[in-house]
Parts: sequence; C-alpha cells; structure tokens
Amino acid sequence: MNAFMTIITEIIVPVFILMGIGVVLQRKFRLDLYTLAKLNLYVLVPGIIFVKLYETAFAADVFLYVLLFFVITSVLLYGASRLVSRLFRLEDAKKTVMVNSTLFYNSGNYGIPVNDLVFRGDPFAASIQIWVLAFQNLFTFTYGIFTLQKLNVHWLQALLGYLRSPVFFAMSAGIGLNLADVTLPEPIMVPIRYVANALVAIALITLGAQVANLQPNWRDLPIYGGSVLRLLVGPAIALGVIMVMRLDGVIAQALLIASAMPTSVNSAIIAQEYKTEPQFAAQLVTVSTIISSLTVSFVILMAQLLY
Repeated sequence: MNAFMTIITEIIVPVFILMGIGVVLQRKFRLDLYTLAKLNLYVLVPGIIFVKLYETAFAADVFLYVLLFFVITSVLLYGASRLVSRLFRLEDAKKTVMVNSTLFYNSGNYGIPVNDLVFRGDPFAASIQIWVLAFQNLFTFTYGIFTLQKLNVHWLQALLGYLRSPVFFAMSAGIGLNLADVTLPEPIMVPIRYVANALVAIALITLGAQVANLQPNWRDLPIYGGSVLRLLVGPAIALGVIMVMRLDGVIAQALLIASAMPTSVNSAIIAQEYKTEPQFAAQLVTVSTIISSLTVSFVILMAQLLY
C-alpha cells in the first residue's frame, strides 16, 4: 500500500497537477489549442526524440524487441476491441472509433512524462518510450486515418505525410548521428536540450487544455467498455507478450508501463477531422484519462514488483 501511494504522490499527482493547470488556463483564457498542438508536434516532441536517440547507445536488438512487441500487442488488442464492440452491438462507425481508441494510446504528452518520472530520466528507458511513440504516430496517421476515411485518403498518402513530419526527421537524425558517432557542438546541443526539457510541462498542460474541451456522457456504457480495454486489457495483453518474449529489466518495465496509457487525443482529432462519431471518440479520451490516475499507478507498481 505504501509503494502504491508513493507512486501516486511522486508520479501521478505531478502529472495531474500540470494537466489541471492546463484545464484552468483553457477555461479562463480559451487557449489556442491549434498553436499548442503545433508547438508540441513540430518543436517539443521532435526535440526530445532527437536528444534521446542521439545520446543513447543504439542497439538493433532493442529496436526489434520493441517493434515485435508493438505488432503483437496491436493485433491482440484489435481482436479484443472488435469482440467488445460486438458485445455492445455498436454500429460500424462507433465500432471503428472503439477499435482506434484501444489501439492508439497517449505515448507522447502522457507517456513520455510518466516514463521520465518513473525512470528518473534514464536515457535507455526513454529511448524505449520514444520507439513506442514513433510506432504509435506512424500507426495512428496511416491505419487510423485509413479506417475513418477509406474512400478519400489513401494509406500511402498518410504514410508520405508522416515521412515529411518533424518527428520522422528528428528520429532519423538522432539515429544517424548516433551511429555515425558525430559530436554536435554545444551551441547546437544546448538549445535542443532546452527544447527537450520543456516537453514534460508544456505537453501535460496542453493535454489538460485539450481534455477541458471534452464533455463525456457518464451514462454511456460503451465508454467504460472502451476505457477498460485501453487501461486494463491493454496492459494485461502487454504483460502476456512480455512473458512470452522473455523480456526483463528496464525494457520489460518500460513496455508494460507504456501499454497502460489512456486513449490518445489524436484518436479524437482524426475522428473529428473525418466526422466519424467525434463525440464518442472525445468521451473515450476524457474518461480513460481520468481513470488512468489509478490504473497507471497500479501498472507502474506491478512493473516494479515483477521486473
């Protein structure tokens, strides 16, 4: 019990305090969420991705482990979410949103801060979270868009859009310079590190501001079904995959904790963009984010006890 309370007070409470600041600022000043999202996407997230991949010893086996883990868990989560959607007898549009809300979790402006707090800035643990974030971004803006707008957006177009994104360039540059053993001068690295260090606070404030705009319907049972899928079934599947793959130590902990994150705001954004049950998608984001204060704490404790 003491360990659980320590996790809540030292990891979860700081996260939700920053999110709470975002909620208050949004309701008082009506922040420009478009600008905040662009700041995160085009500056802060690429900054931390570059720093972590540039400064961490690159191991091909770790990359392959994370990729294999991601693929297997995604396939199993897809099957579980389709089954739950049928149990609730959801129509096709809501069924698609339910599946996406389960597959796409908040590995960026929630997952990275939690990873940073749990592992005290350990670059190896952070690099694992960065790989998860990279795979999630690619998956969200290819498969996610494809499922919502099969007729008007070709999956190749979405993929090309991702390949032109700052996240992809930051990832490529970080890995390339690391493998080439290139030492960047301090006048270049200092501002990049400042950008990377700013991510945790601004990303969580942004998340709070985004959540402040969402209005959940607390009596809609499928929302709780989707939240259970994302917050409990997701980590359970991840734990099984970790055991089958015989992973251990930091990589096992980081992957298990990463799998416990709530539904990504991006799932609601693309649902809104393509007019596919946007209110249902937004409710899934809000409810899963609120409930995650307890479930993420439990998964962190479980990861520390098991590995």
